[in-house]
Order: sequence, then C-alpha cells, then structure tokens
Amino acid sequence: MPLFFWDGWYLILVMPALLIAVWAQIKVKSTFAKYSKIGTRSGMSGRDASMTIQQINKISVPVETVQGSMTDHYDPRSNVIRLSQTVGPERSIAAIGVAAHETGHALQYAEGYGPIKVRAAILPTTRFASSISPYLVIAGLLFGNDYLAFIGVLFFGVAVLFQLITLPVEYNASARALRALDSQGILTKEELVGARKVLTAAALTYVAALLVSLMSFLRLLLIVSGRGRGRR
Repeated sequence: MPLFFWDGWYLILVMPALLIAVWAQIKVKSTFAKYSKIGTRSGMSGRDASMTIQQINKISVPVETVQGSMTDHYDPRSNVIRLSQTVGPERSIAAIGVAAHETGHALQYAEGYGPIKVRAAILPTTRFASSISPYLVIAGLLFGNDYLAFIGVLFFGVAVLFQLITLPVEYNASARALRALDSQGILTKEELVGARKVLTAAALTYVAALLVSLMSFLRLLLIVSGRGRGRR
C-alpha cells in the first residue's frame, strides 16, 4: 500500500514498525545462513524430510525445486510443495526445518485445518480490497469525501485481517513440523533446537508484517478521522 505522504503519524507509528520488520528480515536470513552450514545425523535433504513426513501422515504431495533462496511455499491450488534450491536438495538443519514447515501447510489442507480454510476463503476479497483501498483513500482525501476515504481505510483493514489470520496458520505449521521432526527421529534433540530457531525467526517476519499493517491502518484511520473532525 502506498504511503501517500509523510506526516507525524508515519514517523510515530509506521517508521518504528518498519524498523522492526527490517530487523526481522535480517534475523531470519542470518539464522537460516547459520543453520544451513550445519548438517544432520540422518543425512536427509529437505525433500527427503518432506517425503518422510508425508509418508507417515499418509498424504502424497509432489515436491518441486524452484529457483532462488527462501522462495519455499506450499501451493494449495496445484497441491504442490515448492522448495528452493537452498532447501530442497540441501542436507542441513535449516533445509529440513523449512521443508517440514511447508509440509505442515500441506497437512493443514489435508486435515481441513480451520484457520487456513478461512484464509483461503477471504483471499480473493483481500486481493481486491488491497488493490483498490489506496485509490479510495487518496480520492477521498483529495476531493474531501470523508466517506470514500473511510471505505478505503476499511478495505485496507481487510488486508490486516488476512495477516492476522495468517499468524496462527504459520505457527501451527511450524509446530507440526517440529513435532514431526522429533517424533519421527529426522532430527536429534540438539538439531531440533536449531530447526526451532530457524522457524521462530521466520515466524517473526509475519509478526513484523502484521505490525506494519496495523500501524499503517491506524495511521490512515487517524488521518481520515482528523480531517472529518476538522470539518465539523
């Protein structure tokens, strides 16, 4: 969402949240890099770990390798787990942890996990609301139409709601991953500590993203509310 213009609320609310988001990105990259250099006793690759977890849980989802680093994701539309070049073929604590996390998402869909079903249901609305909300707010502010600006702010709130729902989805996928890696002996207790650190650092990026969106939403709400009061 465009920042529209600089103002006091941006400096007070959004800027600190952005700094936290930058820190979270640095944290996840450094943690991933650290544990990407540490192998495991099992000698499994990320792909091996995913296939093992799937077999135990009686699901069968194709695992593909995609270009880039930290581009790992589960695609529910194609029912495919896509692992990056630094995860799929690699035999490290970080690779196994991330692969297990994405497999956790596949398990969520297979089991009909509630929050992920809600997130999938509101995704089309979220995309529409996110794309149109900046233009509604800008138009409302430029032409002095407070109602239009408020509608734009509310539309932006839909995107915030989506990110809020995303948090339990991501934490649950990580919890599933760690349980599977432990119970199935893919990682030792010592190795599991490293995998937990990788997944915790990744989860912090979602928390930071939500914080940025929340502060941006509050900022816009205060701007629009302030203009409305100024006309009374």
